[in-house]
Amino acid sequence: HVNELVMDEPTNHMDLEAIDALNNALKEVKGTLIFVCHDREFVSSLATRIIDIKDTKVVDFQRTYNEYLPSQAEAKKLE
Repeated sequence: HVNELVMDEPTNHMDLEAIDALNNALKEVKGTLIFVCHDREFVSSLATRIIDIKDTKVVDFQRTYNEYLPSQAEAKKLE
């Protein structure tokens, strides 16, 4: 039995209370969450894998968002 949930900007037009409730509910989901979101706090609280698509480049980072950010800053220094 596969359980997947795909969301596009799930926190748009939500107040803080609604975002918090959604976040808590999603933490209980047994399965895969795939989402696009510009809310960094939301991403930080849920994401365990980041797939970043920029232009023609894809970065598959299999750690948290908080670990991803410093790795990208380091990569930019090397460019």
